Amino acid sequence: MKFNEENKNAEWREDETRSMKWMEFPREVLIGKDVLNQIPAVLKKLKMNERVFIVTGKNTAGVAGKRILDSIENAGGVCEMYLSEKASPKEIEKIAEAGKAFNPNCFLGVGSGRSIDLAKLSSKNCDVPFISIPTAASHDGIVSARASIHSDGKSESFEAQAPIAVVADTEMIAKAPFRLLAAGCGDVISNYTSVLDWELASRHQNEPFSQSASIMAHMSADMIMTSADLIRPGLESSARIVIKALVLSGAAMSVAGSSRPASGAEHMFSHALDRIAKKPALHGEQCAVGSIMMMYLHGGDWEKIRNALIRIGAPTSAQEMGISNDEIIEALLRAHTIRPERYTILGSGLTPSAAEKMAVVTKVVQ
Repeated sequence: MKFNEENKNAEWREDETRSMKWMEFPREVLIGKDVLNQIPAVLKKLKMNERVFIVTGKNTAGVAGKRILDSIENAGGVCEMYLSEKASPKEIEKIAEAGKAFNPNCFLGVGSGRSIDLAKLSSKNCDVPFISIPTAASHDGIVSARASIHSDGKSESFEAQAPIAVVADTEMIAKAPFRLLAAGCGDVISNYTSVLDWELASRHQNEPFSQSASIMAHMSADMIMTSADLIRPGLESSARIVIKALVLSGAAMSVAGSSRPASGAEHMFSHALDRIAKKPALHGEQCAVGSIMMMYLHGGDWEKIRNALIRIGAPTSAQEMGISNDEIIEALLRAHTIRPERYTILGSGLTPSAAEKMAVVTKVVQ
């Protein structure tokens, strides 16, 4: 699954003259065993250790939030913890209000996804930095500047801010349910089709394309693909591989200045499923299954993606995700409407027969 040689042509090279572009990257990235104990040191190094506002969930407060709060206070800092609920616009307003009242130096987003997304947007609204502290490795949002928020029964992606630091305790992450780690693998592997869609948009719509960002996105997917046999439940080394790939994928989005390197038709399919399915699967699981089908549409090696996911232990079919065949087909038919401004292999949409064929051929539906 290598780059097409056409990518090396001048027409694919990044045009630095098109517009000014901001790139946000973490200043500090700490990955390893028991690194939660280093959070006070990270805060001190960043000169943000005086007043710290933690955003976490009820479950993750017990897993990591309380421990982090105690370590910060023991180091002489003042800390407040907010237990978040649903990732909604109303919740963002409540967190921002509480944050402004506390007047912190920074926010800490502690969780597997929702709390980090809420911390991204709330900290931006309060005009202070935030630090990402994932308790699981289920998607690449732990590093990106995008946040998923639920509104009116829909999941929407919003521009937020990238974390100023990432602290990922791989021992803790390895203890999280393996399904979350496998979903993180699926989210990164789906970069293959995201980049293909981006290339397509560059050719057909003259959309700005960053070769450096696309290479980083591919590298992160390659890290998971080549390590598929090493990613197993309960292994700290497996968590380390996945976290590194997620960080690189998030950095690719920072270089691009958008989610393009890691979000194409497969993500649109996933968002459509979120709206259609009675019980949607995890984001990374849906993106991975979507990537199998979108790679088929691109005429690429979809079986390689499917086989890697099988070796990891991630779902590759509707049945394994607990989603009906009809819901898969309906999501394929609606996917192109999710972000109509984003050009992908889906074009103006699929016919029912084409959607059914691609799902059946790739064995997503039986």
